[in-house]
Amino acid sequence: MPTPPRRSPTHRPRPRPPVRRRKPRWAARAVTTLSVVILASAGIGHAVLSSLDADIARVDPFKDMKNRPRAGHGMNVLLVGTDGRDKITEAERQKYRLGGAPCHCTDTVMIVHISEDRERASVVSLPRDSYAMTPAHTDRTTGKPHHGHPVKLNAAYAEGGPNLTVRTVENMTHVKIDHYLEVDFTSFMKTVDVLGGVKICTADPLKDAYTGLDLPAGTHTLMGGEALQYVRSRHIDGAADLGRMKRQQRFMAALIDRATSSGILLNPMKFRDITRAVLGSVRADKGFGTDELLDLGRAMRNFSPSSSEFTTVPIGQMGYAVKGVGSTLKWDPKKSGRLFQALRDDRPLAAHKPRSTAVRVGVAPQQIRVQVENGTATAGLGKRVDSQLAATGFRTTRQPVTSTNRTVKRTVVAYDPRWDRSAKSLAAALPGSELRAVTGQGPVLKVIAGADFEKVRKVRAEDPYQGEFGVVTGDEVGCL
Repeated sequence: MPTPPRRSPTHRPRPRPPVRRRKPRWAARAVTTLSVVILASAGIGHAVLSSLDADIARVDPFKDMKNRPRAGHGMNVLLVGTDGRDKITEAERQKYRLGGAPCHCTDTVMIVHISEDRERASVVSLPRDSYAMTPAHTDRTTGKPHHGHPVKLNAAYAEGGPNLTVRTVENMTHVKIDHYLEVDFTSFMKTVDVLGGVKICTADPLKDAYTGLDLPAGTHTLMGGEALQYVRSRHIDGAADLGRMKRQQRFMAALIDRATSSGILLNPMKFRDITRAVLGSVRADKGFGTDELLDLGRAMRNFSPSSSEFTTVPIGQMGYAVKGVGSTLKWDPKKSGRLFQALRDDRPLAAHKPRSTAVRVGVAPQQIRVQVENGTATAGLGKRVDSQLAATGFRTTRQPVTSTNRTVKRTVVAYDPRWDRSAKSLAAALPGSELRAVTGQGPVLKVIAGADFEKVRKVRAEDPYQGEFGVVTGDEVGCL
């Protein structure tokens, strides 16, 4: 049976509004943009979305692009969040610590893959500090031509805007990007408020002096401003930006759960209000408009939180120093290659692996930096402890030193109170060790090996991230 045409023969697209040169910002706008796709699943009529289409500013990120990756199955959307504060009131800036001049970099880069059957969404976070090699381009600020040079991924936007960002991501992932969406945190705050808040749970208190976040352990319903603090915070412990990305992914899962389980999607007025909040500060490619949202929405009416999955590209090396660039994150070439192949093949990322005997901890050892000291007269003990910790995944200095005290009987984990969760995770790998808080010590934890040391116990992060790619599905929004 022939497929019916998607538009009538007389359909003529109306002129697009001129592109408005805003400079949106940061890290959670990806959340609100994804919610546009989810909200379209309500099946609300063409007229409602068409009336809001003019709010979308347009960009052309695919202009003059050549030698692109082959198209896979399904649809790939690149979500980016950049800098900008033009719609934030002075009172909100002070209350939620949003001061400072904007930079012109992407704080968040995510690939959202929508399966060909429109029954699954896979979200892959690409860390902003990822080591990247830009394709040949002309710097849009200086006018200087580049034949390609190393940068942190978030600098691609500063040098070449959406076009260079898409080209760089495609070169790194070999995944063809079908659509581009760029959003700001004003729409994020409004969306959360219109939804009536989003519920999250934290196993430990979360406090960040930089964003002002101050949450006790337990379950909380976060409204717009506080939700913004939650997804922006990166100074809670030693996990830094990687920890922030996990919280963003968890928040996205909770937001989807809220939107799909509360009946909001079936309320046309609510749908309109939320869509207005989101689309008011979105920039998108010219091909992503009302008809695309409706087509996708009709196919996704049965979408549920368990249909969504979230992960971060596998990291092979942290702190990879690049001259003129600084400290970067290098992707694991084999694991990341398999991850992006799964996207191209339209395969689910979540796959359970055999149960591990490792002890579960709150912070993954790969996110914890450690300096080992030998607190005994036993030659080589410091090197043995360092090697075993490194083999378990901890980021040791690989240069153990001798402690000033050579008579330590019980192994000590010395830590700055700001990194207490990391300290507890490290202590779990050293049975019987003593936790000792040292204000001002900084992010590097110290292990002073004592005479009681026997061996390092294997540990792993306690979250439910599954399989080789560390995936969490949208219905797993418990405490983190």
